[in-house]
Amino acid sequence: MSMFWIVIRQLAETGEAMATSKKVITREEWEKKLNDVQIRKEDMNKLVMNFLVTEGYVEAAEKFRMESGTEPDIDLATITDRMAVKNAVQCGNVEDAIEKVNDLNPEILDTNPQLFFHLQQQRLIELIRNGKVEEALEFAQEELAPRGEENQSFLEELERTVALLAFEDVSNCPVGELLDMSQRLKTASEVNAAILTSQSHEKDPKLPSLLKMLIWAQNQLDEKAAYPRINDLSNATLEDPAI
Repeated sequence: MSMFWIVIRQLAETGEAMATSKKVITREEWEKKLNDVQIRKEDMNKLVMNFLVTEGYVEAAEKFRMESGTEPDIDLATITDRMAVKNAVQCGNVEDAIEKVNDLNPEILDTNPQLFFHLQQQRLIELIRNGKVEEALEFAQEELAPRGEENQSFLEELERTVALLAFEDVSNCPVGELLDMSQRLKTASEVNAAILTSQSHEKDPKLPSLLKMLIWAQNQLDEKAAYPRINDLSNATLEDPAI
């Protein structure tokens, strides 16, 4: 049984046992329950490796492989190529990113029209950012408008993007967030996920999902018991309940 389900089962069993009344659990009792959960170091190592590989920390993944003996489930060399694509988008070099994606696997964009549209939309955003108004209008008309005619959501996104041209001061523009770094990061993340999927790898790391489930389990248990809970996930310190 995986570490995740062991922990969830332990929390569920504790909650069921106290369903009739809200009980106060001391730190000593709670720590004993946590220590009773058996987690293999191998599972922990796989969790760490999964995070490093998915997020693209190739040097850290290689070092961790050597230190722990944990083998990644994909060739680490492919991480470098994937990160080159992601970095190109984050730097605004979308054409270069598209070329790199096609070099990795042409089917990624051929089979994912939404991703290709978002990359082309990002190209349009970069043209507008650089003040290339005429080139931006021409690009929007020739490359994006035909796709908008076939897909209503694409058309709405195109209209929002072109609206940037109507404002000299984008700080007062209702769609000015398209020029924020967060938009580049969003597109880069989408490309990263698509490449991972093409490599038969999870597009999201497992660790954040486990943390979300921890929060959910604690919220469920809060209704049945007062216990030392983890409020700050960054340090995982148990905090005594307010009684």
